[in-house]
Amino acid sequence: MDVMPKWTEVILVPLISLILAAIISALVILAIGEDPIAAVKLMVSGALGSTYGWGYTLYYATNFMFTGLAVAVAFHARLFNIGGEGQAALGGLGVALACLYIPWPHWSLALLGAIVMAGIFGAIWAAIPAYLQAKRGSHIVITTIMFNFIAASLLNYILVNVLRPRGSMDPATARFPEGTHLPTLHDVLAPFGISFSKAAPANITLLVAVLACVLVWVLIWRTRLGYELRAYGHSESAAKYAGISPFKITMVTMIISGGLAGLMAINNVMGEAERLVLNAVEGAGFIGIAVALMGRSHPFGVFIAAILFGFLYQGGAELALWTSIPRELIVVIQALVILFTGALDNMVRMPLERMFLAARRARAPKPERKPVEPAE
Repeated sequence: MDVMPKWTEVILVPLISLILAAIISALVILAIGEDPIAAVKLMVSGALGSTYGWGYTLYYATNFMFTGLAVAVAFHARLFNIGGEGQAALGGLGVALACLYIPWPHWSLALLGAIVMAGIFGAIWAAIPAYLQAKRGSHIVITTIMFNFIAASLLNYILVNVLRPRGSMDPATARFPEGTHLPTLHDVLAPFGISFSKAAPANITLLVAVLACVLVWVLIWRTRLGYELRAYGHSESAAKYAGISPFKITMVTMIISGGLAGLMAINNVMGEAERLVLNAVEGAGFIGIAVALMGRSHPFGVFIAAILFGFLYQGGAELALWTSIPRELIVVIQALVILFTGALDNMVRMPLERMFLAARRARAPKPERKPVEPAE
């Protein structure tokens, strides 16, 4: 029986962790001679105070939704997929091939083609470490980390030697054709009379990410595969006894996880840059780990955590631009959030569990003691 109510697990524990991270961050900002209250106001106004700021916040959040969902799906099967960087990078290659070599008549068809190609390329890149663990016993953490570096080197070679336009010095593909350009949130909201910044990179991929959250929820909690996946994650031996194949679960879980990470490329490669460049992922694969941890591997939690990290990214960029706070300190603040919501989770959870357990014992009716009758 759970000691704490479900809402404390989903809301209270992450909230307290965030407050602790904010307090430590404020102390660090004070230590370098800056005003933490003014810094928070600047972050809020820069990330949420205009449609331009919202556009960047939602753009970053879209990336983190895909990589967070990728890690969350693997977590449910007790698989630690740290290969989101490489899977998203290879997903970008799939998007580039789909956009450059297929003459799409309309962006909607190009979007469907990019979804398929990004998912396939990301899934293939995740399937190799999955097979190595399922058949050869190689640890999934080690192999997915190493495959990040292999993906970066492979993409570097392809961009420099294969896809780079003739005469160009930039290691990037050519611009995608006009028919593949995705509508921005300005284009999506304009027919409804809602004004939104034209300069912000947020685009229709945000809706794809929200749909992915819904579909992952359906998969995990409303399908037989999701039940098998969760059962395997809770107890491998019990799952094997019930007839669930460890090889099947490992492969299918990692293929879905890699496909979700690959879908991130639709946002940054097709939606924002409109070409494939080096280092397009920009660490979003690793941030997805923190997003999944903070969101408790639940799609709704991932959605909320992704928006929070989108706020931190955009707000941190505003801080670095308009104050003397160095960009490295923004990374420290993000790391503190990750530290408290992930690695130090039990530091918050265990005292709360003791408090709820003590309260439950205090409310429990005490058994009446019967008077002891004297012996005759």
